[in-house]
Amino acid sequence: MKKPTWVIEKERARRAAAAETVWLFGLHAVRDALANPRREKLRLVLTKNAADRLGEALAGGGIAPEIVDPRKFDTYVPLDAGSVHQGAALEVKPLNWGRLDEVCAGGAGRPLVVLLDRVTDPHNVGAILRSAEVFGARAVIAPARHSAPETGALAKTASGALERQPYLRVGNLAEAMERLRDMGYVLVGLAGEGETTLAAALDGAKGRPVALVLGAEGPGLRDKTRETCDALARIPFAGAFGSLNVSNAAAVALYAASAG
Repeated sequence: MKKPTWVIEKERARRAAAAETVWLFGLHAVRDALANPRREKLRLVLTKNAADRLGEALAGGGIAPEIVDPRKFDTYVPLDAGSVHQGAALEVKPLNWGRLDEVCAGGAGRPLVVLLDRVTDPHNVGAILRSAEVFGARAVIAPARHSAPETGALAKTASGALERQPYLRVGNLAEAMERLRDMGYVLVGLAGEGETTLAAALDGAKGRPVALVLGAEGPGLRDKTRETCDALARIPFAGAFGSLNVSNAAAVALYAASAG
């Protein structure tokens, strides 16, 4: 009997995910990945100088490095031109943090999560992961498509947070929001035209878990995402006009939510 198309596509996606690897680069990102027992490490390429600087992290990383000539480093590792690798690159499997319910219903950290609606810039997502770790959020959640995947550039910007802060990519963001609501989360979307301030929205959610929902710069939140939010809130500005980069807006919102 011939398999249905949807079954074939699901199996193909599963095989593609299993084959996917990520090259992390830079001393900080590589050091944190080596120290992470959850990471499946495949290949470590270092210059002699980088190996000396990694020291104890290299000894406990569980993988033997390939020491290469710094002048030929780029021939051993498939990194984008301009990547500041500092003579260190580590090929790994993407992290598997588990199911959304497991992480968000009773995971480590505050009952606070961040959802990103089509935020595709890895530098923005890396910065948001860093802020989420600082303010103790349980997870950063993004759609599997049209979002920044786990990459070396994201890891470098996250400055180690990618190894410690759950980054969940889901099939459908609106469905994930509904599941969070079922867990008791209040869904607060950030939008410049929000009818209430962020402070007022968070005050109304006191005592309940909070999910902060942010959209990409320019397009903002999609219609379906807006409709699924419990409230749309704005960050007040001192002047008549103002805007924040999405990663800065996330940091402000995380601080406000964690301080409440």
